[in-house]
Order: sequence, then C-alpha cells, then structure tokens
Amino acid sequence: MRLAILELPARFDQRERAFADARELSLRAPADLVLLPECALTGYVDADGACDLARFAEDASGPTCESLAALASEARAVVVGPWIERDGAHVFNAVVAFDPDGRRVLHYRKRHPWFPERWARKGELPYPTLEVAGVRTMLAVCFDVHFLEEEASDLLESCQVLLFPSAWVDDGRADLRSGIFERLAKVHGIAIANANWGPGIPRIRGQGASRFVSPKNEVVSLPTASVSSTEARAARLDFELDPTLR
Repeated sequence: MRLAILELPARFDQRERAFADARELSLRAPADLVLLPECALTGYVDADGACDLARFAEDASGPTCESLAALASEARAVVVGPWIERDGAHVFNAVVAFDPDGRRVLHYRKRHPWFPERWARKGELPYPTLEVAGVRTMLAVCFDVHFLEEEASDLLESCQVLLFPSAWVDDGRADLRSGIFERLAKVHGIAIANANWGPGIPRIRGQGASRFVSPKNEVVSLPTASVSSTEARAARLDFELDPTLR
C-alpha cells in the first residue's frame, strides 16, 4: 500500500485554501491512501485560541463530503479526511473516507472529544477498520488514543496500521506522542500513521512532526517547522507498506 500522510498548517475558516493544499499534496504522487489531519479543513481553534466549530457543521450532502469524494476520484486513492458533521441537533468531530469511485467507505465520530471541544457530541460509533491494497487499517482521532487499549485492544492486535489524524497539543515538557506510539508499536505490533496539524495561526506547542512509526518503532517524521506563524506550509510524507507488515 502506498500511504501519503498530509500535514496542513493551522488556519481557521480558510476552507478553500486548506482544501487547495490538500488537493495539491494528494495529486503530487500516486497513493493508495491519503490521510488528512483532524479538523484540517476548517481549523481547530481560531487566532484567539477559541474552539467552536459548530458553525461549520454539515450533513452528508454538504460541500465537505462532496469535495473529499471528488478528490478521491481525482487522485484515484482512498482519501481519509475531517468532517464537522451535523446529524439533527447534534454536531460531531467526524472523519470520513471515500474510495476512488467516490463511495463512502469509512465514517467515524470521535469517541472522546478533548476538553475544549464542547461543541462536539461524544461519538458512539465503533473504531472503524478499512482494508486498502491488502493492508488492514483502523482509525482513531487524537484524544481517543488514551482509551484505545481499553476499548479496542482486539483491533490493535488484528490491524496492521493505526490511522491517527490529530490536532495535537503538548504541555511543553515533552513530545507525548513519542511514548504513546512507542508503546502501541511495541505491545501490539501495529504501525502508526499520524497526520498532525502543522504550525500556523495560532502557533501552539505540539503542532507539526507528523510521522510514520513502524511496528519496530522505527520513526520517519516531518520535522516541526522552525518558522514564524505567517510562514505556514503544507507537507507530505510517503511510505510503501507491505501487506505482510508486522
């Protein structure tokens, strides 16, 4: 499986610009699966650090799903991307995937919204799985990772790759993802594909360093950009994964 991990810079309510970045990166080289970061099309927080994405909520007929389906068809890839989903009176921090024929093949609602995500209802859908080019993947979003071993140990054992879109925030003491990923890889023999939000506006510790971690804890990452918040950039990591990975 050819896997492309995208890192889009933090931008709020610049959906056309974010999608243009996603499209340019997705079409840069052939891939079987393209993974976007959490809330990467709308932004996760505004320039003042406020988190309220309910204004962007759409149902399945809205422009987000329509655009992601069209991108999957154009790129001839499975595209896994963020969706602020409205279902009646409820809003979810969701992820959706479309195959090269534009068919929806994955739908997930974040089970554990982070503390500032008061706009998002707790999802009740199970952690989803998806097989692409012979590689079995599962998906969880950002804060979900702290509950995975309790809630989905069977999937961690049976899948080869954890797709992990995030808008990660660290407290300044360390890159907490490193220890979490090392444990998951060591204990469960699973690889991790982390598409994280990149440095942008606002600039928050924990942005950047999207990475692929092998089951042997071999890490290939995009370095966190040492640039000002006005010089945000989009980037892509590519991997070839053997279906016998483990």
